[in-house]
Formats: sequence, structure tokens, C-alpha cells
Amino acid sequence: MNTLTLSQSKNLLRLSDVALLLVAVVWGTSYGVAKGALAFYPVLGFLAVRFILTFVLLLPALLRAGGPQRRDAVRTGLPLGALMLGIFLCETFGVALTQASNAALLISLCVVLTPFAEWWLLGSRPARAMFVFAGISVLGAALLSGGMAGAFGPGDGLMLAAAVLRAITVCQTSKLTRHSTAPALALTAVQAGVIGFGSLLLALCMPGGLPPLPLESAFWQASLYLVLGCTVFAFFAQNWALQHSSPSRVALLTSSEPVFGALFAVLWLGEGLSAAGWLGGGLIVLAALWTTARRA
Repeated sequence: MNTLTLSQSKNLLRLSDVALLLVAVVWGTSYGVAKGALAFYPVLGFLAVRFILTFVLLLPALLRAGGPQRRDAVRTGLPLGALMLGIFLCETFGVALTQASNAALLISLCVVLTPFAEWWLLGSRPARAMFVFAGISVLGAALLSGGMAGAFGPGDGLMLAAAVLRAITVCQTSKLTRHSTAPALALTAVQAGVIGFGSLLLALCMPGGLPPLPLESAFWQASLYLVLGCTVFAFFAQNWALQHSSPSRVALLTSSEPVFGALFAVLWLGEGLSAAGWLGGGLIVLAALWTTARRA
């Protein structure tokens, strides 16, 4: 019986690793797609559209949950949604105020910060190898992005704040969902609602409010991709994986996001990548492969 349980645990760990690598793939493409959508609509309005659509799409899953599960989803989703609202605000405004290479490097610091956040918030010291893999991953991100360009500005500060919030959020998600009975989709619905309606409230408080919704098909195609791939699937997969894996492992696997972003830029957007960039991407992939080959 113990052997069967151990075998099932290993299979769940491998499955969560695959899910997290797929999350990294869709997140890697999200910056280019979101940048295209932001050409048609302001940041807060775009976030409101993206996450309110997600909330509406997942509302049936929340309503189908039993009373205790629904209460669990709300109790867990409200604080996690508030943290994620902070992440998306910092990331989206940060990308608009700094260079893309700086943004990629600074957000990747999440992978280094997460083991320390896990140690501090959860009292669980990650395996020593996780710190090594995290360092390799950040070195790869630095090579991939070309290092910091220019002086440290407000946009860079926002991206650094987003990295800190990501590290805290992944640990809090692990802590709050470990013994939660809420289905992953119901939890995702609550998180999306907090982000979407929070962004809408902030937008309406701004002078001038929001302009009419854009009619261009490119905006809605980008929004649909971000809703289905980068929000519904990615949030669900991460919430589920954190019930079967450690925060540091989750952060390290999703840190391969810059690699897929670079590949998307090269293959789809026609951008170039230097030899140092390819080397950096290889280091990130290597760190991710080492992680999946061992138990954290």
C-alpha cells in the first residue's frame, strides 16, 4: 500500500511538472500578445476585460461547488486574488515603463526569492540543490535578456515588486490550498473576479474613467487567448500543481517562461536572438530539466 501511495505521489509530481512547463509556454507568449492588445485599450481597462471575462466563464464552476467548497474558494481566493491583482498591476505598468529585457531579467528574480519566501513563510527549508538551480536559472535569464539596460527606473522598481509578490503568492497559494476542499476552477474564478473587478474599480476612480470598448478584432483575439490560455489554464494548473509540489519547484519550472517568450519572439514576431541569448535559454531549460528529474 505504501509502495502504491509513493508511486501515485511520483506520478502526480511528474504530471504537475508537465502542467507547469505548459504554463511557462503560454506565459512566455503572453507579453507579446498583451502588448498588442494594449495598443487598443488602457492597462486597467484591459486587465478588467481579461479577468472579468475569465470570471464569467468560470462562474458556473463556482456555483456548482457545494456550500463548504464555495466558502473555501472565497476564503482562499480573496487574499490570493488581492496579491495577484498587485502582481498584474506591477507587471503591466512596469512593462510599459521599462525595456523588455529589463522586465524579463527582473521578473525572473522570483525564482531566487521563492526558496527564501518558502523558508520564511512556511518554515520549510528547500533542498540545497534548489538554490543552485535557481541561481543557474537567473544567470540564464540575465544572458537571455542581455542584462540590465540603462539606469534603474520606476518601471524596473515595479517589475522587482512583481517578482517579490510572485514569490510571496506562490508560497501563500501552497499554504492556503494544501488543505482546501475548493475545486481549482472555483478558486480560479474567485481570483479572477478579484483581479477583474478590482482593476475596473481602480479604472473608474481615475480621471476620465475608461473609453468605450475597442471594436478591433485583434484586441478581442488577443484577449480571448489570454483568458483561455494564460488565465483559465495557467491559474488552474498552478493552483492544482501547488497541491502536489513545493513552491520552490513550482517557481523554478515556471521560470522557463523567458525561454518560450524568446522563442515566440524569434519564430512568430521575427525578432533576433544573440548567441548569449541562446546560451541563457539553454541554462534555464537545463535548470528546469534537472528539477523535473529529482524530487524537491
